[in-house]
Amino acid sequence: MTDKTVAVAFGGGGARGIAHVHIIEVLDELGIKPVAVSGTSIGAIMSSAMASGMSGQNIRAFLMESIGRPTNVASRLWKARRPSWKSVISEGVTLGQFNVERIIDAFMPEELPRSFDELKIPTHLLATDFYGHSQVVMKDGDLRSAIAASAALPAIFKSVYRDGRYLIDGGIINPLPFDVIEGLADITIAVDVAGFPNGDPTKKPSTMDAAFGASQIMMQSIIAEKIEKTPPDIFLVPDVHDFRVLDFMNADDVLEQSAGIREVLKKELDRVLS
Repeated sequence: MTDKTVAVAFGGGGARGIAHVHIIEVLDELGIKPVAVSGTSIGAIMSSAMASGMSGQNIRAFLMESIGRPTNVASRLWKARRPSWKSVISEGVTLGQFNVERIIDAFMPEELPRSFDELKIPTHLLATDFYGHSQVVMKDGDLRSAIAASAALPAIFKSVYRDGRYLIDGGIINPLPFDVIEGLADITIAVDVAGFPNGDPTKKPSTMDAAFGASQIMMQSIIAEKIEKTPPDIFLVPDVHDFRVLDFMNADDVLEQSAGIREVLKKELDRVLS
């Protein structure tokens, strides 16, 4: 791999994106350091963690410590609460009430810097400009607000105001942003964790499952069109379809079920190099 450069795009998919850890660990194992990364939503978190210098094993350990233990989750959520009951009373309890910037601050590792300038790998994070009806590629400035904007899933989180625009989840417009790093490396790897609705086809989906499932179908439609137009060198789809977008407490199960992607990545690297 000494004469080949690699760029990685980490897709969005909520808790399913925990499977990105396998990709980072395999690249670490093979001694491959990407020259560029991109990410949407959970992919924005993973790509930023990798670009900060954290190893795959360190990211795995942090995930297990922060979201793998219910008491730690409760503690971090308490830190991300609204500043006062007065604000709860004045604003009410509504859809999209949670401040994603507070959540990101509460759950991010200390190693994650505050600015893009401090990252060790050029990083491109994707968000959607709500009123501009377009994608926004964030490459500089405040890193935490960029991650928050990329992960601001509608109906759960408030939009993020950044650079004069109201931004929401990047998965709405570009769930797998391998196109923004195209041409920056010899080999482009794209990791799709959007998944698709899975379950008993005779059972009526709940309102929440229908809403999130519709989002998955939309994202897969966007990804399929992009793949057909300009496919990446390596396209990976971890086995994460049984998990829901908010199944973060099942991190162990996500990692166990998706572990097969490790060998797939190694074989794909052998293929493109041969």
